[in-house]
Amino acid sequence: MKLVYVNELGPNFKGNYMYEFIFAADLKNIWGEEWDSSPATGKPQPPEVEYIKKVGVFSKEGIEFDLIQNSDYFSFTDAIDDVISLAWEKYNEQEDTPPQTRLVFRFGEDITSVQDKLYSRDLILSYNEESEYKIG
Repeated sequence: MKLVYVNELGPNFKGNYMYEFIFAADLKNIWGEEWDSSPATGKPQPPEVEYIKKVGVFSKEGIEFDLIQNSDYFSFTDAIDDVISLAWEKYNEQEDTPPQTRLVFRFGEDITSVQDKLYSRDLILSYNEESEYKIG
């Protein structure tokens, strides 16, 4: 499975940002509403449900991402073309120590690679039965 979208769900009751990592079995013909908006400026939506195979969710204090769909410079199709990442960890210049390795996720990245990157920071995607979709 391949990563196709990172969706910010917003802060939870603790103030920690929650994210959905959306995976598809195939990248052929995958598309979502407003993916061609340039710049993206918050318009691109997750892919159409028919393409979604699995969705993992995580939340952890102190980790926040910049997402391509919120870019004021790039379009979501720039991420598809590997010009820019889908999501990258925000760097807080006010912190004393920056993260050792910044988390960066690309369109089409294999699910194992995504899980390994998150696991390197003790983060685990939570999946449930309802997040697994059967592709027709």
